[in-house]
Amino acid sequence: MSSTPTAVALDGASPARPRKLSMDTRIHLARLALLVVLVLAWEFASGNLFAVFWVSKPSLIAAYIWEFVQADFWRHFGFTMTATGVGFATGALGGLAAGMALSRAPFVAAVLDPFLVAINGIPRVALAPLFVVWFGIDLMPKVVLVFTLVFFVMFYNTYSGIRSVEKSFIDLAWVMGARDKDIFRKVVLPAATPYIFLGLKLSIPYALIGAIIGEFVASSAGLGWKIQVETAQYNTTGTMAGLIILMTIVIAMNSLFGLFERHMLRWRPPTRIGQLDA
Repeated sequence: MSSTPTAVALDGASPARPRKLSMDTRIHLARLALLVVLVLAWEFASGNLFAVFWVSKPSLIAAYIWEFVQADFWRHFGFTMTATGVGFATGALGGLAAGMALSRAPFVAAVLDPFLVAINGIPRVALAPLFVVWFGIDLMPKVVLVFTLVFFVMFYNTYSGIRSVEKSFIDLAWVMGARDKDIFRKVVLPAATPYIFLGLKLSIPYALIGAIIGEFVASSAGLGWKIQVETAQYNTTGTMAGLIILMTIVIAMNSLFGLFERHMLRWRPPTRIGQLDA
């Protein structure tokens, strides 16, 4: 019984295997496929399995977004992103500074701990009307609301990251003759950097949520204000379009920050899924 000969390279090397897709490519393709399936299922189910009124349908939402972009989208987008950006920047810097300061002053941190827990435990929705009374209905109450959300996320992540640094690393630096500021700058801070970046990443959706809540309470512009107007008119398509726009903004901001994080933490060993794949 004859068998088909196996092809052998002329130089004696084994034949090349088909090149596999990278893990990142496979993840992106799987995400795209899942998104397409969900959108198609939504498009089919809306109007067939349940009324379009309840959740609209992707085709209607896409048409609404197109018309919104042609009209006054950028004005509302700019208002919301200004409040989000300013509140995020000030809250992140404030939380980072406070976390660094209290991590080096354990007595002060222990004294302030119950007060910080109490303040952080106040629902921001309850504070939003007070901020309107104190700062008016313009941009400032939204910025302050975003600040209060981002500050505590950054503070606790920074504080925990610095306090969790292995004592053996610090002792080793002491033995090698490092001074306090050198230990903090070259040992403690790099070790706490992943915690700090995690705090920044977690703060992104909180910042946008804070701006939207502020616009819900009192505003004359912004994506949150637009969603509230559409909801009051029972325009489900407009409401769903606003929510999808907000989700897209968060995904875009998170992706950009992820690129920045990978660049800043490139000294760390890779831990991505599939790094041991052949």
